[in-house]
Amino acid sequence: MTISTKGRYALRVMVDLATNDNGLAIPLHEVARRQNLSIKYLEQIMTPLNRAGYLISTRGASGGYRLARPAADYKVGDILRTMEGSLDPVDMKELVAGRDAPYYYATLDFWRGFSKVVNEYVDRFSLEDLVNAQKNLIGNDYSI
Repeated sequence: MTISTKGRYALRVMVDLATNDNGLAIPLHEVARRQNLSIKYLEQIMTPLNRAGYLISTRGASGGYRLARPAADYKVGDILRTMEGSLDPVDMKELVAGRDAPYYYATLDFWRGFSKVVNEYVDRFSLEDLVNAQKNLIGNDYSI
């Protein structure tokens, strides 16, 4: 299983928005500058996050994005699943469809357990946990 650059950057962007939250919308060009991303690529990341209800977007001269909820209310797993879809290491539907194969029973429980471990791990962390980890690494003067 590989998390795409969009999934990894989505976490970075959400950390950026949480860290720089002052109650006002943060212009996209500021996030793009801090994250060293093009605005066009950043828009591809913001769209699914906005559709998922994670962000509040504001248009106009003072427009931009801000988190819809406190950072503690976001699970890392939910953000990744928004960008990546399922985090299952194998297509469980395909695996179950092959249940008549002789190896079915020997491998199904393994893949279910593996999936459970991955999903429980990413759901153990909140966005706030990542913000705090970032602050601990570089202090409260945040910038990537």
